[in-house]
Amino acid sequence: MVGLIGLAGIAGLAIRPSPDNNTGSADYVILAGSAGLRWDDLDPQRTPTLWAEASRGSIGWLSVRSAMRVTCPSDGWLTLGAGNYAAWPRPSTGSRCEPASPALTQPDDIGANLTEQRSVVQNNQDRLPYGAVPGALAESVRCTYAFGPAAAMAAARPFGRVDKYQPSLPADATGLLSQCNLSIVDLGAVSGSGAQRQQQVQAADAMLARVVAARPSRSLLMVAGVSDTERSGRLHVAIAEGEGWNGGWLTSAGTGRDGYLQLIDLAPTVLTALGKPAPERLFAGRAATVVEGRPAGVTDSMLGVHNADQRSVAQNAVAGIFFEVLAGLQILLFLLAVPVMVRARRHAGPRGPALPSARLVSVLELALIAAALAIPAALLADATPWWRYGHPAWVFGSVTGLFIVIGTVLVRLAPRYGRTLWPLGAAAAVASVVVGFDLLTGAQLQLNGVAGYSAVSGGRYAGVGGVGLGVFVAGLLVLAGSLAQWIAKPWRPVIVVLLGGIGVVMVGSPYLGADPVGAIAVTAGVCVAAAITTGGWLTFSRFAWAALAGLAVTIGFAVVDLSRPAADQGIVGRLLTELGNGTAGPAMQRAAAANGQALLDSPLTVLAVAGVLMLAFCQFSPWGGLNRLFGLHPALRAAGAGVTVAVLIAGVLNGSALTVAGAAAATAVPTAVLTALRVLLHAADRTRPEGETDGPGGPLTRVTSSPNVRQPS
Repeated sequence: MVGLIGLAGIAGLAIRPSPDNNTGSADYVILAGSAGLRWDDLDPQRTPTLWAEASRGSIGWLSVRSAMRVTCPSDGWLTLGAGNYAAWPRPSTGSRCEPASPALTQPDDIGANLTEQRSVVQNNQDRLPYGAVPGALAESVRCTYAFGPAAAMAAARPFGRVDKYQPSLPADATGLLSQCNLSIVDLGAVSGSGAQRQQQVQAADAMLARVVAARPSRSLLMVAGVSDTERSGRLHVAIAEGEGWNGGWLTSAGTGRDGYLQLIDLAPTVLTALGKPAPERLFAGRAATVVEGRPAGVTDSMLGVHNADQRSVAQNAVAGIFFEVLAGLQILLFLLAVPVMVRARRHAGPRGPALPSARLVSVLELALIAAALAIPAALLADATPWWRYGHPAWVFGSVTGLFIVIGTVLVRLAPRYGRTLWPLGAAAAVASVVVGFDLLTGAQLQLNGVAGYSAVSGGRYAGVGGVGLGVFVAGLLVLAGSLAQWIAKPWRPVIVVLLGGIGVVMVGSPYLGADPVGAIAVTAGVCVAAAITTGGWLTFSRFAWAALAGLAVTIGFAVVDLSRPAADQGIVGRLLTELGNGTAGPAMQRAAAANGQALLDSPLTVLAVAGVLMLAFCQFSPWGGLNRLFGLHPALRAAGAGVTVAVLIAGVLNGSALTVAGAAAATAVPTAVLTALRVLLHAADRTRPEGETDGPGGPLTRVTSSPNVRQPS
């Protein structure tokens, strides 16, 4: 069993797609930036130059994450020049970002000095956990030419010198853009709405027209909306046009998603196009590449039903509401279930509280099933264009509610509904199938989805997110535990290993879940579950074999990952490389900060705590029933232990704290409470030894008596 788990884990983690470096080289790179520029600002009539460049070149959505929660213009331009998450010190906390207006001196007629650059570099090195060095891009090229004060922030070297500088791009820039191999042009900021915004976009388009007219041959022109201009995150314009950048989607190894690019990817893209090496350990981004498959028209690619920015805005607004409502409803449901479980416990004497009515039990069971299906239903709801309507929260809630009702009715009307483990296993199967199918089809439901992750936040762009991982792990292992009750004891670990191995591959494969840390966590959970699925306790020998399998997967993948070039390594390889050269401190600091923020900010933390408290009541109170359930069905106890181990490891190592555990609890705890309630109601039924089971429910294979008829004790 250990060998099977190890082989599955290494196979899923080690195989990676070869990097796609099909872009062309250039003698010059011109980077034209505009703070706040979004795809819905472009129009073939009002912005003909931007539209033409987008039509000819390669395009994508630009995530402008920096070291700040909201990337204002100063942060964006500084991050561009650092190739890493950087921040410009700012005192303002208002609703709008301040324009980029650094202090500059011009001691000669050639270049300029950014007077605050040294202190800014020191601040990013000492106070921020990313290790960014503003000016790393300029230090990697022969010469930079900046047009505009904001552009100077990206073109300045770490000590503040801008090689060549002009306050603005001249009306006739002929010959200027070939004086340095990297020219950075500020097209002006775009903010507000209505006519004012349109005027700013038209001014940026007119300046870009002068850039296009003056660009030298064999040059790469990059256009980027380098930051937000308001205190809210958005997705922005990314265009690359030149030899090798003709059509197609922009992407990078950092995002792993066609059509998505990060702001930190622009600096390594510049150096790759110029044929220069990236500075060692300074850049956090990856060079952009081009993939085919993009529709020919800009409208069909980026606007209308394909407007990822509009969807991400709606997702950010609705996600918080959804999980807060889900947490509140599940807590209320648990509180209502407690008195029913107290009354459901059968007493030995002739007197005792009346048993709950059959109708009350039926309604509570349906409510618990509906609660368990809430997140899978939300994932399915993300397949609909709910975000395009005037009241997206209401539309999303209605669609999600419809899917919940459909799923609950299907579980209830199934012929096997009366069997003790059927609701638990059926809900788990739905959860694992929904997430698994989404991964097989490119994780389209999770990208910018309410139950997924947002490209604006910049944490993940492809594969399985924290919520999806929790739902998938809980569903898969609980399903394995339920199915294991069908077969004899010696073969139960086989079921857990087979389903668990599939889960490891799907989570860890870069073609599917793209989460190697999550795959290692799932491996640990599967090993624990397989070790105790036949019953008994987690003895030292069982724990040793489980730990050995998890360690084998981790070491095997680490060896394979470390053999790759540094630019192609995954998160495990990069972490071990950083530990080896002594630079892992910032990464560990970032993980700790991310865990702290997720622990305090996420409603899923509340769901995780509520789920633990409810399970503790079910197991340790006289009215719980969970101990009896685990005694009758040891494979379920094994599944619960495996889920706990997997979600805790994944949450801590991925910097998401209890997010993964909260999603798992929301999926598994309601139906676990339902199953414990059924055990309580039929605790006095005549049972047979475990070896004589006739179905998946073990000794309690069928609910045969009315909860209102007290059985003899």
